[in-house]
Amino acid sequence: MTPMSEAAVPAADPSPSAPPARPPRTARRSLPRRALGRPEVGAFIGAIAVYVFFFAVAPPFRHLDSLATVLYQSSTIGIVALPVALLMIGGEFDLSAGVAVITSALTASMLSFQLTQNVWVGVVAALAVSLAVGALNGYLLVRTKLPSFLVTLGTFLMLQGLNLAVTKLLTGNVATDAISDMDGFTQAKAVFAAELSLGGVKLKITVVWWLLFAAIATWVLLRTRFGNWIFAVGGDQDSARAVGVPVAFTKIALFMSVGFAAWFVGMNQLFSFDTVQSGEGVGNEFLYIIAAVIGGCLLTGGYGSAVGAVIGAFIFGMVTQGIVYANWNPDWFKFFLGVMLLAATLVNLWVRRQATRR
Repeated sequence: MTPMSEAAVPAADPSPSAPPARPPRTARRSLPRRALGRPEVGAFIGAIAVYVFFFAVAPPFRHLDSLATVLYQSSTIGIVALPVALLMIGGEFDLSAGVAVITSALTASMLSFQLTQNVWVGVVAALAVSLAVGALNGYLLVRTKLPSFLVTLGTFLMLQGLNLAVTKLLTGNVATDAISDMDGFTQAKAVFAAELSLGGVKLKITVVWWLLFAAIATWVLLRTRFGNWIFAVGGDQDSARAVGVPVAFTKIALFMSVGFAAWFVGMNQLFSFDTVQSGEGVGNEFLYIIAAVIGGCLLTGGYGSAVGAVIGAFIFGMVTQGIVYANWNPDWFKFFLGVMLLAATLVNLWVRRQATRR
């Protein structure tokens, strides 16, 4: 064989061939990138910042008793904020949730007192009323195709008027009569407004219910068919309907879940204070929505989480009590609430951009 022919034979490459590069679409995202993709990450960052801030400027904020108070304040907002967040993921709003809480408490109190029945009669009747209000909101929405903002605004005004008018008609006052001496009050208080002792720290039972409801909402949202329906109708309800998602059922069920949460918080208020002021609750609906938005829910629907709503409510509780512990003028609360809303929206926007960046 000639030298030229030997040179023409290519030498074998002893090194193994490199595996083909993974296409960009199927490349596995890193753990930090996957974490940034979670809706509640921005709220978690904000919660740490708020906690560190009040821990530094408000010495009473550092005590365990103060944390128990913060958790209770958070739970009364967070229990309703959970279904409100699911409703927002489904693409809708409920502006009647704040007064619906008072409606349920008034119903249970006045029915029990006026009929001289066991308080559990009023509790069950209030649950039926709250679920009916939620079902009405959902039914009107799917039948009329009106924006949920308008439908629930109308419900808000009707409930606000009924709360005042019916209370004055039956009691002659703007507040309900005391029911603490009625049958069943002690048992009902143990369910809705008991106080637990953990390591010498007194903790309201609503905190336990709040965390339990958050676990259930997270499971429903991430592990069930109904959770998939919520994301689908919030993303594009016409496309969801085309693939067989029961849009009307999903939306009505979400509004009824808000009614259930409003009933539960109303029972807590009734059995904590024994009486209810009929003019309360106005404005709380925005606190529920703000907690959900701070937690990562988009106003356009289709994105968010139950855990984010929990964190958003916790931030609300920290700011509410932190201002008190810092001995600041409580008039500053609404200012801080606005700052929190804008800051959380910007942080969540940044987190989403980081998560979706190639």
